[in-house]
Amino acid sequence: MLTFAAMLSRWNDAAAKLCTSPLELRVHTSRLLGQEPSLVLHGGGNTSVKDQVRDLFGEPIDVLFVKGSGWDLATIEPRGFAPVRLDVLRRMADLPTLSDTDMVRAQRAAMTDPGAPTPSVEAILHAIIPFTFVDHTHADAVVAVSNTSEGEQRIREIYGDTVLVVPYVMPGFVLARRVREMTASVDWSRLEGIILLHHGVFSFGADARTSYERMIALVTRAEDYLARNGASGSPSAGPAAPAKLSDAELRSLAELRRAAGRAMGGAVIARSEHTPAAVAFSSRPDVAAVATRGPLTPDHVIRTKPIPLVAGGDWSVRIKEYSARYREYFARYARPGLLPLDHAPRWVVWPGKGVVAFGASAKDAGVVADIARHTAQAIEWAERLGGWRALPESDLFEVEYWELEQAKLKQGGPRPPLAGKVALVTGAASGIGRTCAEMLHARGAAVVGTDINPAVESTFVKDGLVGLTADATDREAVERSVAECVRRFGGLDIVVSNAGVFSPSRPIAEMDQRIWEQSLAVNLTSHLALLRAAAPYLRLGFDPAIVIIGSKNVPAPGPGAAAYSVAKAGLAQLARVAALEFAKDGIRVNTLHPHLVLDTGTWTPEVLAARAASYGMTVEAYRRNNLLGVEISARDVAEAVLALLGPAFAKTTGAQIPIDGGSDRII
Repeated sequence: MLTFAAMLSRWNDAAAKLCTSPLELRVHTSRLLGQEPSLVLHGGGNTSVKDQVRDLFGEPIDVLFVKGSGWDLATIEPRGFAPVRLDVLRRMADLPTLSDTDMVRAQRAAMTDPGAPTPSVEAILHAIIPFTFVDHTHADAVVAVSNTSEGEQRIREIYGDTVLVVPYVMPGFVLARRVREMTASVDWSRLEGIILLHHGVFSFGADARTSYERMIALVTRAEDYLARNGASGSPSAGPAAPAKLSDAELRSLAELRRAAGRAMGGAVIARSEHTPAAVAFSSRPDVAAVATRGPLTPDHVIRTKPIPLVAGGDWSVRIKEYSARYREYFARYARPGLLPLDHAPRWVVWPGKGVVAFGASAKDAGVVADIARHTAQAIEWAERLGGWRALPESDLFEVEYWELEQAKLKQGGPRPPLAGKVALVTGAASGIGRTCAEMLHARGAAVVGTDINPAVESTFVKDGLVGLTADATDREAVERSVAECVRRFGGLDIVVSNAGVFSPSRPIAEMDQRIWEQSLAVNLTSHLALLRAAAPYLRLGFDPAIVIIGSKNVPAPGPGAAAYSVAKAGLAQLARVAALEFAKDGIRVNTLHPHLVLDTGTWTPEVLAARAASYGMTVEAYRRNNLLGVEISARDVAEAVLALLGPAFAKTTGAQIPIDGGSDRII
């Protein structure tokens, strides 16, 4: 955790020459900065370039292209920059006071493109810095040095008079005014940058390369200072390899997720880190003291809350204690009419085990986990440099409840219906299982899809959508896949028990024992193993539900399908018993009985032709062999799965529902 690779310039002349405008160069070097997590994390930092554009009448206008709110430097595009009239921004800096609301309104009114994103709150500061290119980051090494007991003195020791050192003030107009006042008689050509204590770094230059490489040089000097003063090295404690949680610890993780989610108001994803670095940090004897002194930079507070929870044991009690302390914190600083946010921690230091981060999605939880990792690293550096000291909580409160920061969290739109839920889908490499996994993920759930086919691992590679190779008939492999689901996302709420095989057609008199036993193993016994492994975690889940994929052959078997039909009938009975037994824990168990889902691996052309022939039908007639005369697709089944998981069926368990277009043999 304490080691870092030296900050190196990623500048490349060949790539820069492909840029045909100042804005394209601005995009290019912004992405170079965004590729360094130790400079900016998840939307942090901002950049700008001053240029001239022509209006509708061909008149030239000086504008500032500044990063728009909601964009990430790592992936920003030209449309991610807001063009704002430079003269307006500079005049705004001369105002004696300006409210946040008026600042945002004035900046948007001064945009030459009303369809562009809202300009960064630092737009005024970018405008008054008299250089074409301006870069701003929250560099870990620089902020870590400033977050020490003698932070300002150390910063001045590193940089001398080559930078302007600005004591912490709120971002936006207040910061721009402070810099304006401090530089009234300053020769800007003598400066290489600005260090904002407890906040970050500004660099600037007449060209993109100068501004970018100044940033790299400023950060490198802070890294060198840390190294010279013994603040870099190896963690002093912790295992050599990531810690493996026991079954009891996995259940504890699921209990923690449930307690945190209840405090946050709904299901959450819990990202747990048990790397050697995370375990070493969590094992510090003083971790409860150092981890709760505040965040790395105040910008993080809207993601992480002012401090984490440092605790173990009864998570329900610990979360309630944290909530009580948060209410007291809110009461100390709240203005009349201000409503509190939820009281739940966003990350937890689990002593001796590592760190756990929470979010409404796998992505959100990953953002918090990344911030927690960088914060822990900076704390380690600062402690070796004399002691970690973040901003006072009153300053953190102002940022946490700053309307402009809260607006950032609302830009993602409404919460997806399954946000925060964790799902496990078996038989997920193709067909019904794959479609279910993808649609669950699209509705907001974090999903682990398992299959005996290793292709499942390369099929699911999105954030919050993971594929694992597992043989459904291998009890230990099933248990490992459930445990991995909990380890990755913190718990389990949804199981789609879909793994199955359509056995070759054989009359009973000619039944091959191997076919019979394989069908029972895959289509029945494997589902028992999954239910047994999943039950302890589902009991700790949010609105837990199981959907079992059965078959139309249960109520209406066909000749030659004894092995398949008997196993599926047994599965339907298993589901009924599970509904009876699991109801006391609030776990719903429902079964879908599809028929002729032709876009699956089961229905090869050969199988389809054989089944059609056994009924004396053409293949085309057989495809629509139901009362409605329709074809059934994997998506049709997945939509039914999602419906069973939603509010319409929240009070239904033990149901057996056909997805078959209607069968006169059943009706």
